Amino acid sequence: MMCRALSGFVKNLVQKKRLRAISEDVMSKVRVMMAAKRLVGLMQVAFVMFIALPAKADQLNCNLTEYKTLPRLTAQVADDTLVVTWNGEKNEILRLRMAIIDGTPTIRELSIKRMGSPWVALVTNVKPDFRVVSGFRRMTEQQLQPLRELGIKITPGIVDRDKWEAFWDAPLRVPGFAPAELPRVPPKEPFANQPGLPRQPEEISRATAVYEVRSCDVKTNGERLEISFPGVALGVFTGRLQYTVYAGSNLIRQEVVAKTEKPSVAYKYDAGLKGLAIQPGSRMVWRDTSNTWQNYTFGGSVNRDPVPLQSSNRLVVIESPRGSIAAFPPPHTFFWAREIDVNLGYDWYRKDNTETFSFGVRQPETEADPADIGRGSRDMRDNFALLSARPGTWQRMPVYFYVSDTPGQATLNSALAYTRGDHFKSVPGYQVMATHFHASLVNRLQQLGSLDAMLPDFEVIKAAGINIYAPIDGGGPVPNASEHVKNLALYYEVARLHSDKNFVIMPNEEILSGDLSKKLGGHTDLLISHPVFWSQGREAEQPLVEDDPKYGKVYHLGSPADLIEMVHRENLLLYMPHPRSKGSTGYPDAIKDTSHFLDADYRGIGFRWGMGLDGSEQRLCDYRCLPLLDDMNNWIAERQTPAKYIQAISEVFQQGPGDDVYANNPVNYVKVHDLPQLDDWKSIIDAMRRGDYFVTSGEVLIPSYEVKGAGNQRTVVADVEWTFPLEFVELVWGDGQHTDRQIISATGLPAFGRHRFTIPFNVDGKKWVRFAAWDSAGNGALVQPVKLTNTATSAGDAH
Repeated sequence: MMCRALSGFVKNLVQKKRLRAISEDVMSKVRVMMAAKRLVGLMQVAFVMFIALPAKADQLNCNLTEYKTLPRLTAQVADDTLVVTWNGEKNEILRLRMAIIDGTPTIRELSIKRMGSPWVALVTNVKPDFRVVSGFRRMTEQQLQPLRELGIKITPGIVDRDKWEAFWDAPLRVPGFAPAELPRVPPKEPFANQPGLPRQPEEISRATAVYEVRSCDVKTNGERLEISFPGVALGVFTGRLQYTVYAGSNLIRQEVVAKTEKPSVAYKYDAGLKGLAIQPGSRMVWRDTSNTWQNYTFGGSVNRDPVPLQSSNRLVVIESPRGSIAAFPPPHTFFWAREIDVNLGYDWYRKDNTETFSFGVRQPETEADPADIGRGSRDMRDNFALLSARPGTWQRMPVYFYVSDTPGQATLNSALAYTRGDHFKSVPGYQVMATHFHASLVNRLQQLGSLDAMLPDFEVIKAAGINIYAPIDGGGPVPNASEHVKNLALYYEVARLHSDKNFVIMPNEEILSGDLSKKLGGHTDLLISHPVFWSQGREAEQPLVEDDPKYGKVYHLGSPADLIEMVHRENLLLYMPHPRSKGSTGYPDAIKDTSHFLDADYRGIGFRWGMGLDGSEQRLCDYRCLPLLDDMNNWIAERQTPAKYIQAISEVFQQGPGDDVYANNPVNYVKVHDLPQLDDWKSIIDAMRRGDYFVTSGEVLIPSYEVKGAGNQRTVVADVEWTFPLEFVELVWGDGQHTDRQIISATGLPAFGRHRFTIPFNVDGKKWVRFAAWDSAGNGALVQPVKLTNTATSAGDAH
């Protein structure tokens, strides 16, 4: 338009015989300018058309030999594009079109439609986004100390075996605490005094995934399809990118599956999608830790770094006028053990430029400072252990996407159904019990000025669906016997004041210090059936129990035999809370032949993922807890003692609003019809003694289980309920020396299912058996082992 105006103006000058001498020269220049302008315009149009067109795909060589066509799940390759179509939820059909562009697997299009409606593309031309930060795994002094006390020589082999179960390790905390700085660490808890400190900056590496993909593999696995792209480098890891879709579900699992040969790798990862177009109506949607809806509409400046979101339930959603996609991590395997459940921000977005953005899930690099969040002065930042990567193991680094044509809030709620709303479901005939909390109830209430004050711990526990809350504070690590008894009285009073008809506080205790603890070996949880008063230490000629004018019976415990006697008289139980880790490293192996461990009321061990969580584990606590459970039952196979059991524990201290309680705390479903009354927890103790409970992360439930029959031919019958698509169920057994198992694939079963498994079982030569069920996200549930005889199931051992 400017050129036309200038041309008209010049022509007018010529017509009026003004500037006639230069008119031809000016007109010549104007014509040049107009031609140039037209050329620029054409170039701009061509450029816009160029950037709007998708990049040319590489040749796609897909191996389909393990692909099997299913009515609800199909795959085909055409024009160097893999097209996967599957039936989702609620009469929806989903389609994923994938290609390789410049060596990078790319989602050409992710679409959804209702039956009889046209396809709606939610995203186009987006790519996976993976980042990893790795550090050096060290064994901790907390682990070394009990081994030294056992007289075990600390060799490189011992360190290499046990370092993976470190709890108080923080590989990304540089410079760390050198020995000269140890006065900052609480006495008797030299957690930070690790060999090889201080950490060095060069121990830490940060990397983004690099793709050199040239092919893909498509595999049918039951009612799911697994699409793998080998040729991925992610820092110290090399492996493949994999997508999994599930018939009957709107879920997509995107993950890097990779391994390293380095000897001491601890790591964290972030995962998501990048290159998503900012369209009119695009926005991020999430709920904050107060469960208030929040959103971001990309009106801010371009981000240099990812924006962390402290979103409730670990969920964030991208929304457009056509639909939305939720991103979230696996609910439990994403987390290593910590001592506080503070939400550190597990989701992120990043506005990359004015046209595109990225989003996904993340792990932070540091623990929150407890003082900053009102949790006292105890320094827990040394407990940020990261995931473990044993050399040569295939580490899985997944993120889940839930795809829907509904608005963001509805999509978030649909995705949340996979963790039952982060709530432990009520099951008739069972009570939900969470144990082993370091809550410091008495001290905190005294600081508030009244034992009647309300602590936030009670509220967040109840909100998660837990109705039996079992801390292990007891009388505290007080050496003075009278003070211990006095503190126990206050502890029991707190339980009375804050229990209710639908919520019970069961005031247990952890024996973790003092002479009695050393004689027992490792740490010991004492589960009580009613208030019992006791103290460590028993003088010569002092009776085991004395009558106190204020407290009644008071036990004086000077030996494991004294403790066992009290346990028998008062109907109590013992468990080792965190075996082969922390202050119980080397245990219970070192006490497996002692009379107190072999006692029928020393019921077993604790179950808690995260102490050495390895990304290659198929089951929660697959390296530490479950093999030990099987070892113990082989140890006692020929002895006249019941099977050893496992109970779910926590390990956290104070809790408050916004904390991620569900993700970090497994529970026990105890077969008790009615909640017990004040000061009477006998029904809980009796059920746990019988093994009438199952352990779960929450997504998988086993409300009924039985070993039927007599003689060699038995049948295991188990009712299982789940949310995420189930992976497998298993029978595990031992012959007194070795452990074996039968794995029954369940990949043909849909999400949100129920099934009765009936499994014939020959008991010839077998001494015990147990059943477990695990889903595709690593969540699971297991029942207690059943000890077998030649004629029938051992009395009291079967459900």
